[in-house]
Amino acid sequence: MASISSIVKKHVEAAVAEAAETGYSAEDTARSMLSFVMAIYREDREVEAIAEELQYVIDNLDPEREYAFMRP
Repeated sequence: MASISSIVKKHVEAAVAEAAETGYSAEDTARSMLSFVMAIYREDREVEAIAEELQYVIDNLDPEREYAFMRP
C-alpha cells in the first residue's frame, strides 16, 4: 500500500512537470497548489488551527537549524 506522501509526491511532480511545459515555474505551481490546500483546510478547520499549523511550518523552514530537545 502506498503512503499518503508517495501518492501526493507523484501528483505534485506531475503537476510541476505539466505546468513547466506551459511555461509556469515550480514556484507558480506551488503557490497555486497552496491555494487549493487552504481551501481543503477551510472545509473542516478553524482559521486559528490553520494558522497554528502554518506557523509551525514557518518556524521549521530552516533545514540548518538545530533544536534543543528537553528530556521528559
